[in-house]
Amino acid sequence: MSRPRARRARPWLPYDLRVVALAFAGGVPAMCTALVLLAVGNYSARVLWAACCLMFGAWLIAATKLRKQIVRPLQTLANLLAALREGDYSMLVHDSNLDDPLGLVFAEVSALREPLRAQRLGALEAVALLERVMAEIDVSVFAVDERGLLCLVNRAGERLLGSSAERLVGRTAGSLGLGECLTGESRRVLDNAFAANGGRWELRRSVFRQDGAPVQLLVLTDLQQALREEERQAWQRLVRVLSHEINNSLAPIQSIAGSLRVLLVRNPCGAGVDEDLHSGLGVIGARAESLSRFMRSYARMARLPTPVLAPVDVAEWVGRVARLEKRMTIRVCPGPPITLAADGDQLEQLLINLVNNAVDAAAETGGGVKVEWGLMGGTLDLRVVDDGPGPPPRTNLFTPFFTTKPAGSGIGLVLSRQIAEGHGGTLILEPRADARGCVARLRIPL
Repeated sequence: MSRPRARRARPWLPYDLRVVALAFAGGVPAMCTALVLLAVGNYSARVLWAACCLMFGAWLIAATKLRKQIVRPLQTLANLLAALREGDYSMLVHDSNLDDPLGLVFAEVSALREPLRAQRLGALEAVALLERVMAEIDVSVFAVDERGLLCLVNRAGERLLGSSAERLVGRTAGSLGLGECLTGESRRVLDNAFAANGGRWELRRSVFRQDGAPVQLLVLTDLQQALREEERQAWQRLVRVLSHEINNSLAPIQSIAGSLRVLLVRNPCGAGVDEDLHSGLGVIGARAESLSRFMRSYARMARLPTPVLAPVDVAEWVGRVARLEKRMTIRVCPGPPITLAADGDQLEQLLINLVNNAVDAAAETGGGVKVEWGLMGGTLDLRVVDDGPGPPPRTNLFTPFFTTKPAGSGIGLVLSRQIAEGHGGTLILEPRADARGCVARLRIPL
């Protein structure tokens, strides 16, 4: 057990005045001896006063010089150390005599500049790298202090909670839906959490110390997104195989059906037989063409290119898509002016699909469709709201080939979500909270 340090009494004079006082005190015996010798000698009063003034002046000059020789280097050393402490490495004491003890001290302090500068630069670069990695990784990272308050969140965490770091930091973990993550096993899977359409999240929790206080670090990984990527790759491989095989068969079927119709016109077989043959060949050609279109639409999903980013004005983009719909008037509720870095063609196709689905749903109930948007932190939050019967079952919502429409292809929502995720965003469908209907919510980072 360490003993408490005794507090030193504060001196009654500053250090520089104590140096002068000690210099004067050191000369007192010599001064007194000289005065006594002058007094016992046969000297006139003028000589005595002149000698006293001369000795006192020399005494004062010597004490002042002594103070300067001791205090000034200490002041320079203090300034040099203060500059190092503040991170200013430009100060340098020149002409340090290494044979002199004071010069050696200055040389050693000056030698600290380079290692301290290298350490500070390394620390700044490490912090910058950590902040960059934290911002770019796809997993959501949160830090919660011992009071249960959020003290750190990265960009993926902002997207997950749908708000900016400025609004999240300082709030309790429970109010943000993270209370469940602070208890239980430190590594587990959470089902149907943090997202309106459910999902699976892997939680990893650990503890580190900041300023001596424990802080819990929460890392959440979206397992559903990884599973969707594997599923998408499997569908793409299947579609490529099906497209190749089916298209190779459809081309000769369509060609032969067309040739048979031409031969039938040239060489009729009879009224009843001709009508049946024409009808049958027409069905064969129509179904072959329909199946060909069907496979071409799915091939688009397998060949979706990487987004080519360019500035996209949200108001102009939404207005342009709304004007394309002719079955009903799309009500546009303007939000703040926003410019995205995105692929304009892909986003236009995405919004066309969402608006088409919303119009189809609203037509069943005679309702309407509106498009609105806003900002949530650094993320665009665009909503396509309809007055239809509500979203279909979530289990098959984004399954390729699945559709509830008689003439649907089952590709629209799958392609739309693929476009959204290609831009680092999300697409979910959820029932309206205020009325009957569905909300298609698109979120894309700015």
